[in-house]
Amino acid sequence: MLVAAWWGLVGGLALVVGSLLGLYARVSTRLLGLVMAFGAGVLISAVSFELTLEAFESGGSGSVIGGLCAGAATFFIGDWLIDQRGGHRRKSPINQTHVSAGGATALVLGALLDGIPESAAIGSSLLGGGEVGVAMVAAVFLSNIPESMSASAGLKAAGRTPRYVLGLWGLVCLASAVAAALGYAVLGGASAQAVAFVQCFAAGAIITMLGDTMVPEATEHAGRLVGLFIVAGFTLAFLLSHAV
Repeated sequence: MLVAAWWGLVGGLALVVGSLLGLYARVSTRLLGLVMAFGAGVLISAVSFELTLEAFESGGSGSVIGGLCAGAATFFIGDWLIDQRGGHRRKSPINQTHVSAGGATALVLGALLDGIPESAAIGSSLLGGGEVGVAMVAAVFLSNIPESMSASAGLKAAGRTPRYVLGLWGLVCLASAVAAALGYAVLGGASAQAVAFVQCFAAGAIITMLGDTMVPEATEHAGRLVGLFIVAGFTLAFLLSHAV
């Protein structure tokens, strides 16, 4: 369980990195869009091969279909509720200077909504003595940086101090570690079908997040190169997953 928590923490540390960039650095929005695109490609590969395919092989099609549908529906509803509070552009690296305190808080809640399924997926990948999915950790890391960067810029514009902002993202980072640990501990004695369902629940939520936030905003900021970077990320993650 501690190993799962550690890797969840590693993925969550990207939130702190992105927060520092949002507070102190001036990073090209085009570059961040390309990072999002690359991270999206890595996530697509990780979801396909480290979650859905493994779930199908161990739990069958029923668990896969049920988990994907439940995860997608849960993310969709949670995302809609957060959108109403001003978190609809939580991965956007620009246009955050007008965000209110409430809207910036919604961005942080959105990060939790995005990050919990990802962290749980990291934890579940260690079940049965397996090794951590390197592609999954890399994907979580790359997807978290633009998100915390944009939210931190919004919180700063809303008058929050750097200490407050960094402390807030530190708590979200710890929540990622806890989610990864729970994903491992709760499923440790579960049936193969239950594990497969939870893995696909996370996969469904992540896929919905990709279509709703990461890919559209990456395209908005980086243009036509996004497709190439998505393929590059997918290719690298696929090779990492099958390097044994």
